[in-house]
Order: sequence, then C-alpha cells, then structure tokens
Amino acid sequence: MSASTGDVGASRTADVMDHIMTTRAMRRFTDEPVDDAVVLECLRAAQQGPSGGNVQPQQYVVVTDPDVRSRIAHWYRRAFLRYEATLDTPTEFRSEEDRTSWERTRAASHHLAEHLAEVPVLVVFLQPIIPWGSADDDGPLDIGRLDASVYPAVQNFCLAARAHGLGTALTTVIRVHSEEVFAELGIPEGRYEIAALVPVGHPTGRFGVARRKPVEAVTHWNRFGDRRR
Repeated sequence: MSASTGDVGASRTADVMDHIMTTRAMRRFTDEPVDDAVVLECLRAAQQGPSGGNVQPQQYVVVTDPDVRSRIAHWYRRAFLRYEATLDTPTEFRSEEDRTSWERTRAASHHLAEHLAEVPVLVVFLQPIIPWGSADDDGPLDIGRLDASVYPAVQNFCLAARAHGLGTALTTVIRVHSEEVFAELGIPEGRYEIAALVPVGHPTGRFGVARRKPVEAVTHWNRFGDRRR
C-alpha cells in the first residue's frame, strides 16, 4: 500500500470517527430548507442499517408540508408537556458541569417542543406490529426485540445527516399521541408503531462531542465486574 493510499484511508477513518463522535442531539434549527435529494440520500444510508434476518422492517414517513408539520408539532408539544410535567428536577449534581449540561438539555428539549413546526423536515420511523421470534418444543425462543432491527436505521440516518452538516435528534415522546399522528399521516391503524420521530434541519449550534459516562466505567472484560482502568 502506498503512503498516499494510507493517508487517504486514515483521513476517511478520521472523518467517520469525527461524525460518529459529534452526532449529538441538535434541537434548535434555522428555517433554511433541506433539499429532498439530501433527505433521500440519508434514507438510503438508513436502509443499509443491519436488521435481524435482513427483515428490514422499517417504513419512513417524511413530512415537509408546513400544514402537516404544524399538526404533527401540535401533538408532539402536547405529548412533551405532559411528559415534562412528570419529570423530577434534580437537587444535587456531581459537578457544576453536570448541572449545566442537564439544564441545557432540558431547555433545548422544551425549545424543540415549542418550535417543532418550524423544523424543515420531520421523519417518522415506523415499525410493523408483527409476530416476532419463534418457538420449539422447549418453549418460546427469545431472539430479541424487533425494534433492535429498526434503530440502526435511525442512527445511520442521523450519521448521514451529520455528514451533510444537518442536525437531528432521536425523539420518541410523540408515541403518547400515536393514534392522532396516524390519523394525520394516513398510517393504517393497528399495523405500525412509531419507533422514532427525527427532526432534520440546519442547526443553530455547533456539532461537538456530547457529555457521556466514561466508557471505562461501563465496560467489563471477560466477566461482569472486571474493569480496566
């Protein structure tokens, strides 16, 4: 392998890792439009996500019409405010940085709920309600949940959007009003559930590495409890 080929490979690896590390939830957007062709490219990336048995169960509903977005945003806001009212407000934090992070996330989440109608694109990820798993003479076989075959598509979509400089956020609170959303979007009743609603747009903030637990604190080697520090 030539030095130049190695340099290109290293550069691509760095780009991929940078996109993975900086694909954080973005909840504040400008009103700049998003090209349908870009959305389709991101959906092609989503469709390449792995799924159990290659079943590819997901369906996508892309909402760009302002009137439809407004109606979906109405139900999202109602769901979020109801959910927000149930949340406790922490009184103690491990550090001032943790407090600031918590307050920023809460404020951004509330902002999204109040301004979702202004986001140029909403993508609803659906998964079918179908029998999943199997059984033999010894009983049911737990092969995992069907949504494990849908969320890789969501993450691929968000990564592809990041590569285009677009912000996204994986949200699920809209499930509180699934019935109303299905009616708004013409989704057949009783056949699907919402896996996620992802807003897509040009973010007002900057991409960056999100605050997370250290991986060493949640990684076990060979046996649970054995950690490498």
